[in-house]
Amino acid sequence: MTDVKVGTCSWTDPTLVKQADWYPRKSMTAAERLAFYAGRFPVVEADSTYYFPPTPELARTWVERTPDGFTMNVKAYSLLTGHPTFPHSLWPDLQDAVLPEFRDKRRLYDSHLPPEAVEEVWDRFLFALRPLAAAGKLGAVLVQFPRWFGPKDEHRDEIRRVAARLGDYRGCVEFRNARWLEGEGCEATMGLLEELGLSYVCVDEPQGFPSSVPPVVAATSDLAVVRFHGRNAETWERSTPTAAERFRYRYSVAELSEWVPKLQQLASSAREVHALMNNCYRDHAVDNAAQLAAFLRGEEPDPDPPPPPAPYAQQRLKL
Repeated sequence: MTDVKVGTCSWTDPTLVKQADWYPRKSMTAAERLAFYAGRFPVVEADSTYYFPPTPELARTWVERTPDGFTMNVKAYSLLTGHPTFPHSLWPDLQDAVLPEFRDKRRLYDSHLPPEAVEEVWDRFLFALRPLAAAGKLGAVLVQFPRWFGPKDEHRDEIRRVAARLGDYRGCVEFRNARWLEGEGCEATMGLLEELGLSYVCVDEPQGFPSSVPPVVAATSDLAVVRFHGRNAETWERSTPTAAERFRYRYSVAELSEWVPKLQQLASSAREVHALMNNCYRDHAVDNAAQLAAFLRGEEPDPDPPPPPAPYAQQRLKL
């Protein structure tokens, strides 16, 4: 029996907290919000770790605020995946390691640090996740590569290095360059991830753009992951004030129903499936997650925005 967990890619987005009524009170503390969310969904993705690396103390609070059986995926720190990084997000004692010619730059990249400093960043990031792992609540580390990261030998080697660095932690890889999935290259990509024990992240996102990744459905390890980015073509390649604006999209029940057989297909190939809504604008993601979970239970979801779902134990789905 495959454990299918449905949730969202954030529980803290300001538009959800301040502009929606999903949480029962606007005055709830951060601890109360996570506890409320974790009482209604069995999985979540922590995306704040992409912008600022976590600390062991923060991970321990996540453990304390969530029930047994809860799962948290953690997005890798931007510096570790080739993305531009806020210089002030780096640990203060490592900021002196930035090469002199890059210390005044507005954005930091891993190439701006010596290799031993980058390895230290990896060590600290993974060490911070130990409380989650020890509690059995760490799902996977999400490694999302940037658009320029195409199918080259040097990039395949980087994926191998990532797998080695993760060690016993499960990792899932999301590509933002469609060339990884073109023609015979798709099979080679899946073979590489399978060889390394990494999960391929299936995506639902706007199509027809140079950055569009097709909705290929595949499981390359015992964990299958799907991230739903919405289908807002108008904002997909535009610069928006916030990430929430870019992913502002509410799936219809008909669009969600398209994924039911695909998730069942993944469930036949993996021991665990995470379906995560990343359309985190106001209550779009939590509403769509509740509707998708209803579909997978064999129920007909309410086409209107549903109320917060029942406690998460009732959301654990077996396919």
